[in-house]
Amino acid sequence: MIRTIVIGAAGRMGRRLVANIMASETLTLAGATEFVESPLLGEDAGLVAGCGPAGVKITANLEELVKNADAVINFATAGVVESTKLAVANGCAVVIGTTALSQAEKGQLAELADNGGRIVSSYNMSVGVNLLFKLVGEAARTLGLDYDCEIIEMHHNQKKDAPSGTAVRLAEVVCEARGWNYGTDVRHGREGLVGARTRHEIGMHSLRGGDVVGDHTVIFAIDGERVELTHKASSRDTFVKGALRAVEFLHNAQPGLYDMQDVLGLK
Repeated sequence: MIRTIVIGAAGRMGRRLVANIMASETLTLAGATEFVESPLLGEDAGLVAGCGPAGVKITANLEELVKNADAVINFATAGVVESTKLAVANGCAVVIGTTALSQAEKGQLAELADNGGRIVSSYNMSVGVNLLFKLVGEAARTLGLDYDCEIIEMHHNQKKDAPSGTAVRLAEVVCEARGWNYGTDVRHGREGLVGARTRHEIGMHSLRGGDVVGDHTVIFAIDGERVELTHKASSRDTFVKGALRAVEFLHNAQPGLYDMQDVLGLK
């Protein structure tokens, strides 16, 4: 069994990770952490997740846990690099589902991987979304520059970042296929008399409301037809199951920085 720690175990994703690890035939829950002010410190992680006692108490001390673990799963938004350094230093593989990483943080993760770390970091852990990345790339190359491209994403009303990391990656995939640049060729929303749509842009639109887990649609449009590729997540378990597959992938992987395309063999 792969001894696995969940960072942010009392959050929405963390609770589902705990529940799925407890039900797994290949992973076992080796630890659960939360921020130092969490009122749930000391509580049983399984009970907090609503699936019975796990025999693992939630703690703020990751340093002690990594000494007796094989892997760490982290969907938290803060301290990602620091926790990864600690895990790698103790021989743990690390799966990162955090979407709002800066370029500097991504560079630090790559450096950790170059120095022996086994890391999967992905904009989205869903198997279906990662298939969408591949299909969007193929569509962009096949349809060519004559098709206007627009991206629409919708998430729950508590999501902090916009656009979503998945939407950003979808735009990057189109840019890569077209030889464009995300920083200069993606247009975030439109307001007022903006004039006719240019040929050289990707429209990006973020919607927020209710409890939507995650919807992403990429539209390719030309006079006479429209191609739409859509993924809709109805449960956070779709991301959780992908993260568990990433842990299993890393268990026998060589040091390196991977993404879910590697895990799923889509490259």
